Parts: sequence; structure tokens; C-alpha cells
Amino acid sequence: MNENYYLLFEKQIENIKEKKYIPSLLLHSCCAPCSSQVITSLTNYFDITILYYNPNIYPEEEYLKRKKEQIKLINEINNINKLEIIDCDYDNDIYEQEIKGLENEQEGGSRCYKCFKLRLNKTAQIAKENNYDFFSTTLTISPYKNSKLINIIGKDLEKKYNITWLYSDHKKRDGYKKSIELSKKYNLYRQNYCGCIYSKRTEK
Repeated sequence: MNENYYLLFEKQIENIKEKKYIPSLLLHSCCAPCSSQVITSLTNYFDITILYYNPNIYPEEEYLKRKKEQIKLINEINNINKLEIIDCDYDNDIYEQEIKGLENEQEGGSRCYKCFKLRLNKTAQIAKENNYDFFSTTLTISPYKNSKLINIIGKDLEKKYNITWLYSDHKKRDGYKKSIELSKKYNLYRQNYCGCIYSKRTEK
């Protein structure tokens, strides 16, 4: 049976509203444009810390450009509750080690699964170490990302680290369209490939 991850997300939000508290959320962000709508939709309910952990991005100049845009957005976007960032060092080698042998896989296949898992595992680990209430990601706002796969990874990590996964399917309710509009509003750089050198080969 296919889960409706957006409905599960809405149920989590309703539960938070009923309890009348503001939980802490460690939110992995792949880039500023994707995070724009996600932050906008979550800031009413969470104290958000953005985790900018993307060792897949290549080259380093591209990584730094995207990080700069993420910081710019955090400084400019309208937020209700706390909004801050944890910046991780650039380490493309760890990504290359993780996907070794999968370099020629199709975009969206097993190489991407390894990449999702690498980034979400780091997010869950940091969230647990720092006593966050929830962890999640902005990745599912993209229509090119497998939301089911990302949520399955998130739930597995919830069990591993004993920290609550915030369900994620942010492309729903025109989320992707709204992220494009917000990117224009904040004049954000929108990249034309996902991030890794392998996706760059198939850039549009």
C-alpha cells in the first residue's frame, strides 16, 4: 500500500498544534531555492535549524555558491520562530566513497539512494546528539526526487537513532511552484543540475 506522506505530515502538524508547543527541527537543506517554501510552510510550527550538509555537490566552487545563497535566504526570509544554520565542511571524498561502483547508474537510481541516505543519516545523527525533537529534509519538494524512498530512509533512521522523522512531501499543494516564486522574490540562484558530477553530465 502506498502511503500518503503529505497526509501523515499534516497529522504530525495537527498533533503539534493541539499540544500547543514549538518543537525543534533539524532540517537538512539541499539548496536555498528548495528550502524557501519548506521554511515558509514550517516556520509557524517549529524552531528550525538548517543543516547544510551536501558532500555530493561538485565542484567546490558550486558548493560554496549554493551555501552562500542558503545563508542569504536565512538572513532575508520571513520567519515566525527561530531560524538558524549549521554549516558542514565540504567533503566530496566521503560522497565518492559512498557511491563507489555506482558512478554510471542512471540519475534517480541506486546512486541517488546512497546519496539520500548519506545526507539523512548525518542529519539524524546530529539531531540525536543535540536533542532535537524532529529531523527532516527539503529534498521532497523537487518533482525529480523520490519522496517515497526518502521517507522510507527517514523512518528507518528514526528507529536507528530514536528521534522523530517529520514526514516530507513538500511538492504537494503547489510546493514546487511556490518555491520557484520565492526564489524569484529573494533573487536566488537556481542551479541547473542536482549537485554531483554525474548529474552535471545530464544537466538540462
